[in-house]
Amino acid sequence: MRKQLENYFEFTRLGTNWRTEILAGVTTFLTMAYIVLVNPSILGAAGVPVAAATAATCLSAAFGSILMGIVARYPIALAPGMGLNAYFTYTVCLKMHVPWQTALGAVFLSGVIFLAITAAGIRQMILRAIPHQLFAAIAGGIGLFIALIGFQDAGLVVRDPATMVTLGSIRNPTAALALAGLLLMAALEIRKVKGSILIGMLAVTAAAFAMGLVHWPHNTLGGFQALGQTTLKLNIGGALNNGLLEIVFVFFFVDLFDNLGTLVAVTKRAGLIEDNHSIPRLNRILFADATATVFGSLTGTSTVTSYVESTAGVVAGGRTGITSIVTGLLFLAAIAVAPFASIVPAAATAPALILVGSMMLAPLAEIDWRDTLTAVPAFLTLVLIPFTCSIANGLGFGIIAWAVLHLLARRVRRQDWLLYLLAALFLARFIYLGAS
Repeated sequence: MRKQLENYFEFTRLGTNWRTEILAGVTTFLTMAYIVLVNPSILGAAGVPVAAATAATCLSAAFGSILMGIVARYPIALAPGMGLNAYFTYTVCLKMHVPWQTALGAVFLSGVIFLAITAAGIRQMILRAIPHQLFAAIAGGIGLFIALIGFQDAGLVVRDPATMVTLGSIRNPTAALALAGLLLMAALEIRKVKGSILIGMLAVTAAAFAMGLVHWPHNTLGGFQALGQTTLKLNIGGALNNGLLEIVFVFFFVDLFDNLGTLVAVTKRAGLIEDNHSIPRLNRILFADATATVFGSLTGTSTVTSYVESTAGVVAGGRTGITSIVTGLLFLAAIAVAPFASIVPAAATAPALILVGSMMLAPLAEIDWRDTLTAVPAFLTLVLIPFTCSIANGLGFGIIAWAVLHLLARRVRRQDWLLYLLAALFLARFIYLGAS
């Protein structure tokens, strides 16, 4: 049996062994375990029960990572995505006043669409239509969006009637602890300490507990028991009846390109890309990602996607699906923390959001800021995502600007017809919203 598994995962060809793969899986888990505490905190603001959201986060991450390992055989771990969980809560649920059950229905539909286009092979057409510079701007915009939420949760950025926002008081215990936590996480990250974000969050939580800012929960509903509060509570009919197809599109679109960006990063680092720049078993990777999103929505969490933190496991030597399977099993064991997730204060989650947001700005280096044709659409995408609290708005303005500027510069290509179609649809949407 062991020999058969080694043959299936191509241990010999990839030059790996069981010890290396297991250690790589543990490394990946430690670098992304912060999501177990951060995701429930974000979803909780939308009304999702925190203990249930924690269990759903762990279960969906376990399912997605194990499925990726078995089916696609890649060292890529999955979990509810940062950015999309913020869009789920702060834009869809709080700004648009959509119940979280209906929002989960939209996540489910996006996963089904992802599965359908994967089966039909349409994803290549969409990939060719969107300029890669806008991918980088989307990632950066989501990073700024996440960081802004972190600053607000920490009380470091507050409302101001004259300037819209201003600096809060660092004498506020939450703000002071958040700053200390951010410095601790950054220092650990600089020293390459595994699990730096998780360690920082636990340290701040302990400090807040000692200062009397948090209290031990009286209701310690178990992880799997807590799942009953969110499992199969999604409202698919509500997502269809309320005209939320735009939300479905955003969930689907961002998941698609976030997943592909992660694939390129991880497979390049692992040396798994073919000489012709193709990614072997790409359909299986996308199938695993889409299936995990559908599963996550059924259990009670936002879109599940591939994590770029998987590169930590690759650096540790992971080359096969065993790495992601080990990560998945550790997420499954982490369900035990679900009853205690509610004690994690904003002072602990806020610095994690700020640090993760800063890390998401790295792709901006791929944009040629000296080229106006590229810089203006990318800039609009980058800034309008946090300024309007909407990924859709930033993406829409970026695509419209790209199309219009290329038309004016007479750099229109026949193969870009889908991009111009998307620009026209976004323009019609903005005109419609402006008239309503």
